[in-house]
Order: sequence, then structure tokens, then C-alpha cells
Amino acid sequence: MCGITGWVAFDGDLTGSVPIIEAMTASLGDRGPDASGMWVRSNVALGHRRLAVIDLPGGVQPMEARTPSGAVVLTFSGEIYNFRDLRGELEGHGHCFATSSDTEVVLRGYLEWGEAVAERLNGMYAFGLWDERTDKLVLVRDRVGVKPLYYHRTPDGVLFGSEPKAILANPAFPRTVDAGCLRELAGFTKAPGWSLWKNMYEVEPGTVVTVSRAGMRHHTYWRLETAPHTDDLATTIERVGELFGDAVRRQTVSDVPQCALLSGGLDSSAVTAIAAAELQARGESAHTFSVDFAGHEENFRPDELRETPDSPFVREVAAHVGSVHHDIVLSSAALVDPEVRRAVVAARDMPIGLGDIDTSMYLLFRAIRAEHTVALSGEFADELFGGYAWFHHPAARDADTFPWLAFSNAYTGDRTEMLRPELRKELDIESYVADEYRTAVATVDHLDTEDALERRMRRSSHLHLTRLVRALLDRKDRMSMAVGLEVRVPFADHRLIEYVYNTPWSMKAGDGMEKSLLRAAVAQALPRSVVERVKSPYPSTQDTRYAEALQQQAKEVLTEAGHPVFDVFDADWVVDAAGQDPTAMNGRVRTGLERVLDMYHWIDLYRPDLQLG
Repeated sequence: MCGITGWVAFDGDLTGSVPIIEAMTASLGDRGPDASGMWVRSNVALGHRRLAVIDLPGGVQPMEARTPSGAVVLTFSGEIYNFRDLRGELEGHGHCFATSSDTEVVLRGYLEWGEAVAERLNGMYAFGLWDERTDKLVLVRDRVGVKPLYYHRTPDGVLFGSEPKAILANPAFPRTVDAGCLRELAGFTKAPGWSLWKNMYEVEPGTVVTVSRAGMRHHTYWRLETAPHTDDLATTIERVGELFGDAVRRQTVSDVPQCALLSGGLDSSAVTAIAAAELQARGESAHTFSVDFAGHEENFRPDELRETPDSPFVREVAAHVGSVHHDIVLSSAALVDPEVRRAVVAARDMPIGLGDIDTSMYLLFRAIRAEHTVALSGEFADELFGGYAWFHHPAARDADTFPWLAFSNAYTGDRTEMLRPELRKELDIESYVADEYRTAVATVDHLDTEDALERRMRRSSHLHLTRLVRALLDRKDRMSMAVGLEVRVPFADHRLIEYVYNTPWSMKAGDGMEKSLLRAAVAQALPRSVVERVKSPYPSTQDTRYAEALQQQAKEVLTEAGHPVFDVFDADWVVDAAGQDPTAMNGRVRTGLERVLDMYHWIDLYRPDLQLG
């Protein structure tokens, strides 16, 4: 896993800037608690923080390969699940290996295939590679964006890092956030390349970025391709089962303790069942973890998002697969602790405003990390197989906008109502979202044989796999790596994605339930109750004391009338929200308070230069 950073200055001399490079590397310490390394030359510096998972003594970085015409040096984050296959192929080409790590496979793969090595990798990864032979930097990100990677162009080169905080640690980067930066934060379209900071960008998934004296070049090595699906339903179900099973089994390879995240839903239960069988076949115990809230099961109230609590299903799956199960039960006091909120905001580098949905994940991962280093997750299945309610809600499905923004429930509504009126007008989120939607759907290719519904659902699938899921993967990565936990995502295997993306919607929802194709593929491995369970989103506390604590913290923020948070948010809105009856507060208002509190802590932590007009 790990954290990577670097600085290229073609016209400078970085040997005198070691303290800055050390600070950039140290900013990623949570991602890599096991070791730190740097490689510094006149025009380039690479930094690495390591979380040791494969070949604990041998995978030290940055890793250097000497060639007759210069060194090639790699700083790498992630896991390559087919590294053993690639190692055998490279040995056949005459390469000799000094370690057993997947990092060295990537390095020697580059020596053999150049930038095309990315096309051969199965895994989640982001890496920076300095090629001294041609004086160029190569930045590569995995196909779907499981691992993050950011960059900032300088007058004579580039800064890069796994997270914005690495770039922010360099005083050459101006910490500017303007209204344009905030549009995406409020719009939630996951615009490609966006970061909250002006002039900082994400390396897009499936992309190679090269930086040389001649400039910067972007090359897309993978994208969703439209192709006819020729398999019948029985063959399709069997093939999905094979691809998914192979992805899970590949991702159980580790030299450190591992476990599975278990919510009692279809996705996490399917991962758990296959992983448990694989681990037990190797003589290892299967451990599972779930998160719950004190008193939640006993006092659960069904709502339009969640029909049932998770706990009964979690227990049933754990018993079914024979795992050693661990319940992480959280109190409202822990969820609303301002220090935990600050830790979450610092992990994400921006004020998202998801509240207990983020803090509970952070606390869950922190508890897991006390015993395990690797966890398997069911993330990505809803986007791939059509699991969200809005896939099946006609108004949201047929709307000419992003389906997750068209779907209406107690938590949705005007995402800008808590902003200052002047800022709302300047942002013009409605026009921004419309522009992003037009841009997004223009990239979707269709088959001539698709009817209107299939065209609509292919478009929806494409939006989820190239937009929404990237935000959720980033959340999972930041919350886990903030505590030094590696979370793997078997459903994000590109072979499975390519196959399921081109499977007709009539197969994906053939029995009238969400994810019917996945249900059919994994049914034999799971209890019937889980196979038939209606999707339930990630849990959120229903304890009124949580809402009361949010209101009290908002009132404390209101006492700081001159705080820059009120350059963004409307103080009158905050006063009204903080004074409502907490037992009657709807989800939309609660989310608004979360955003205010996140922004307050983010400003305090990052000291941005807010240029909001």
C-alpha cells in the first residue's frame, strides 16, 4: 500500500531542499507507518512511506534499478495481484529479481515494456517513476481509481503525491480555494481530475502522465469499452461467479494478517464467503468485522433508506462461513467527538460533510488496524451491478442528470441552501451540474441494437463507474489509510468490470430485484435470507443525542462571528438549524450541520486562502 510523493524541478537543484522533501514525505506517515525513504538528485526527489504487506524485508522504497544509461527509480503505492504471473514472464525475458515484492515486478516490468507495463497490471496502484535515461517522470494510476494520486504543475516541473497534503507541505504551492473549486464540492458530480485546491489535479484513473522538459503528456491506457454480449443468462451467471471468485482469491494473498468487512448485505457477504473458504483451505482463520451503534438494533426504526438493521444478518453470515467475528460498537459520544471529526477531515483533505457515515468508518478501521493490516471490502458492487435505489426508480432513472442527484428522499434536496446567498448565486450549481452531465454522457458509446431502456441503463452504469464510484473509492482509501489499514476491493477487478458493464440490463435486473445477476452468481455460498435481503446503505446512527450534539457544536461555532466559515455558510441558516427540535430534524438539515462543522475544522486545519468574491 503506502504513500508516495515527489518533486521534479528541471531548472533547479533539489539537493538543498531536503527538509521540504522530508516534510512532503512525512505528511503521508499515516499511509505508511512501517518505513520511510527518499531518493534525491539535482532535478528530482522521490519520497515513500511504507505499509509493509508483501515481502516485508525486501520491498524497501524508493526502489532503484541501474542500467548502462542511467537509473530508473520507483515509488509505488498499492498491490499487484498478478505479480507472480508477471514475475515468471519477466524471468523468461532474462530479468533477475533481488526481492519477492510486487514493487520490483512493476519496476522491472517498466524496464521491459516501458509505460505499457500499466496495461499488464491487475491491481490497485498509483506510482511515480523517474527514468534517468530520458529525464522524464512517469505517473500511473490504476484503471478505476482505487488508489489516489495528485499533481501540481510548477514553472519548471511538477509536484505530486498520494494525497493533497503532500503537495500542500511544499511552500511553493499556493493554498488557494476559489468559487470554482467549491462548485464540485457542492455539485457532487465527481468531475474528472478535480481537487478542491486551485491548480491541483488528480491523475485520472486508467491514465499515464509523463513529465519531461518538453512538457506534460496524458495517455489513457484503459477506459470502459462498449461491446456486444453474446452469452446466454446461464453462461453469464457462471462467468460472473468465476471472475468474482478469482478476484477474491487473488486478493487474499498477503504476508500480514487480513480480514473481511461484513455488513450483512449481499456484497460484503459474498466477498466474506469466498475469502473465508480460501483462507480456511490454507489453514488460516477467517476474521470478519462490522460496525454498529450502541442500542441501534434494539431501538431500530425502519425508514425509507433502511428496512432492517444489519446485525442479525451479520451474525447469520458469520455463523454460515465460520468466521471469527468482531462487532465494533460505537457510542454517539465517540461519533460526535470533535477530535475524531478533525481526524476525518484531515484524512480526506476536504470538508465533505458526511458526518457519522465517515467517522464510524474511520473508527471501525482504527479498531481493525489493532489486529489486522489488510481487509477485503464489498465496495463497487452497487455501481457495477445496479444496486442503488435510483437505478430502479423511474423518475431518477429517466432524469437527464446524474441519477444520484435526481433521486429524492429525506437526505436529498438543495445542496446549497446553507450557503451564503451571494455565494449560491455565484456558484450556480444547477448550470454546473448540467454542464458536467452533458460532458459525461457524451463519452458513452452505445450499440445499434440497444433499445431505449438499455441505452438509458448503459448511460447510468457508465456514470456510476466513471463518476460516483470514484468518490466512494476515495473515501474508503482515505479512511483506511489514515490508520494504516489496506482495504482491497475485489469487485473493482477490471476483468469483472469489462464483462458486467456489457451485460444487458435485462440480465442485471431480471428477477425484479436489484443486483439479480450477482445474487444468482453467489446464491449457493450464502444464507437465503441474505440473498433475498433488500439493499441497505451504509449504517447511520438514529440516536437523537447525536443530533443534539451537532446542534450544540454549531452554536459554539456561531459564537465566532468573524470566523471564515461564515464566508461560505449563511449564519442565519445555521442559527435556524441549531434551534430546531432534534427529535424532528430531517436528514437534510442534519447533513447541512455536518457540512458546516467539517468546513469549520477544515479551515482551522488547512488555513486556505479563500477567494470567494
